[in-house]
Amino acid sequence: MTVLAHQTDTLTRDALAVLQPGFEGTTAPAWLLRRVGEGLTAVGLFGRNITSPDQLAALTAQLRAERDDVLVAIDEEGGDVTRLEVRGGSSFPGNLALGAVDDTGLTREVARELGRRLAECGVNLNWAPSADVNSNPDNPVIGVRSFGADTHLAARHTAAYVEGLQAVGVAACTKHFPGHGDTSVDSHHALPRIDADLDTLQARELIPFKAAIEAGTKAVMSAHILVPALDPTRPATLSPQILTALLRKELGYEGLIVTDGMEMNAIAGTYGIERGSVLAIAAGADAICVGGGLADEATVLRLRDALVAAVREGALPEERLADAAARVRELAAWTLRARPDARPEGSRASGIGLTAARRALAVTGSPRPLAAPYVATLTPVANIAVGDETPWGVADELAALVPATTSGRYPEGARAADILAAAGDRTVVAVVRDAHRHPWMTEALDALVAARPDTVVVEMGLPMAAPRGAVYIATHGASRVCGRAAAEVIAGA
Repeated sequence: MTVLAHQTDTLTRDALAVLQPGFEGTTAPAWLLRRVGEGLTAVGLFGRNITSPDQLAALTAQLRAERDDVLVAIDEEGGDVTRLEVRGGSSFPGNLALGAVDDTGLTREVARELGRRLAECGVNLNWAPSADVNSNPDNPVIGVRSFGADTHLAARHTAAYVEGLQAVGVAACTKHFPGHGDTSVDSHHALPRIDADLDTLQARELIPFKAAIEAGTKAVMSAHILVPALDPTRPATLSPQILTALLRKELGYEGLIVTDGMEMNAIAGTYGIERGSVLAIAAGADAICVGGGLADEATVLRLRDALVAAVREGALPEERLADAAARVRELAAWTLRARPDARPEGSRASGIGLTAARRALAVTGSPRPLAAPYVATLTPVANIAVGDETPWGVADELAALVPATTSGRYPEGARAADILAAAGDRTVVAVVRDAHRHPWMTEALDALVAARPDTVVVEMGLPMAAPRGAVYIATHGASRVCGRAAAEVIAGA
């Protein structure tokens, strides 16, 4: 092999190694297996790739037949954001519920059990936890995905979550650096901006990430946000000041830096995914996450070729690409060493998720068992991170406990009169999600409670500032177990 051919082969393998692509289907397509054999070191899984634990285990085994140290990544936060249980809802409450309980031992055990389930299915990198401090309650994309608005609470639970996941051999990926909590724009749609000064950022946003680093998080995910106090021109994912000067040098982080999805409009709509990927690696990122929306071989080849071309043209130092690829391979090697401890013999059922959801409930008023309630679920449009395919609410869980339950779902524009007409003389259980962010929802809810003071209100997003209804239940999340816990209270179980 000539020197030039060897260099080209090395560049190509390094460029493949830094990609974390997705794909369509529940088995690995031939093109993906071929690229894994050529040097692709990581694959990202989404809800579309998963139908059952057995199917997922077979899929990851298929990938490992090509490369035994392949990183299989997933966005499994539990709570509202689930991929393992996308069709039925998560068996675990999310971060806000865990923060509401404020028992770091419980958080650690929930993360450990979630990690155990991932490890049993062959998943070894989890794009979680969210370390964002939810300082802006109108944030459209974080909300219940955060442990809360208190910086130090978020920090201690972030550290506990990292420790729980990694205790069973699943690498944690703490996100979204340097903190996505004080945004009012969803980065899936546009580029958010945080105008906090440096002192505020140091005292609020950065503390949970420092805790995660001290806890040994194997990966950190960058945010597609503009933070002028740190870099006035480039979003964090593309900023050397944020990824290298701050995260690497000032905070001393030595693990893998992963980008958020590069097809998100905050990057794709401003820089394009090819240029964005080159700028991200040059800025200090080590792995490019892509595949939530773009999930084909052509995308992988476009990004691989863009990175190789950038090196040849001098836009990306060859040693920076090599360093990024080496960090990916180092994490892959860690997962091999951790694997024996990650897979205890056999599977065991665990009720830790439901236990945590029950503890997270905040109930105002005096619940009484309802013999034949009418559940009215007011449904906002889900953000992309959560997705609209995962069911949520209390109707199904309550019907399992009270068979005479009836229900209806009400999208934007629904009025209290519509609900009352459907409910008849039944007691109404009004279920909402982040009512404070949706004026139509608050208006309908207020009219409903005025007409029917005995209405039970269940808030499955951020708790209301002023509880409404004869009984008010804040679940701190919309996962299946949060719905179950609320249903138990309503049913008097």
